[in-house]
Amino acid sequence: MNKIPVCIVEDVTDIRQALEQIIALSDSCELYGSFASGEEALLQLPALMPRVVLMDIGLGGLSGIEVVRILKNNHPDLLFLMCTVYEEDEKIFDALRAGASGYILKKSSPSKLIDAINELNEGGSPMSSQIARKVVTAFQNLPVLPDEVPTEQARITSDNMALLTKREKEILDLLAKGHLVKEIAQQLSTAPDTVRKHLYHIYEKLHVNNKVEAVNKYLGR
Repeated sequence: MNKIPVCIVEDVTDIRQALEQIIALSDSCELYGSFASGEEALLQLPALMPRVVLMDIGLGGLSGIEVVRILKNNHPDLLFLMCTVYEEDEKIFDALRAGASGYILKKSSPSKLIDAINELNEGGSPMSSQIARKVVTAFQNLPVLPDEVPTEQARITSDNMALLTKREKEILDLLAKGHLVKEIAQQLSTAPDTVRKHLYHIYEKLHVNNKVEAVNKYLGR
């Protein structure tokens, strides 16, 4: 099995070394490089071109969000997993708007971090459950005008949602709560590959490309 090339951008030495060790000990990931600043990452990452970048937000100089914005614009194939202590809504949304594909807390266990990298590599958008709840709440709190007339697109989305099976809706509900594929499989007493197969059918029925788009349609936004 080909390992996932991973780079780390983290300015705190102890944390950076801990992340390096987690990646080095993983069966599915390979450490391509590790950087202590956003400026260094901007110079080195394009040459290394890893698949996944673990990106800290609170870097001492150029912020992680700005680094993501610059690199994602020039290298859209790079996948960024924000790995940080922050849970503030504004930082979450700023990172996602900048081009991050996932967001996980530094206090997450090593196994959860590796699971998140694997999810990202497979086309998913992993987030910790705390962060996913904030994103879902933000979507649910968007204002809706009382006299708003359903659009054709809304009708199509509703029709597509009706095509989902009970199990597919259960999986979408768990996704919306921030669970990873492995966690969903455990809750539904099935295999991760079975959940992925359901996800493939969900994407086809909803005409979406990833989990974030599927959850957005599921929430009616």
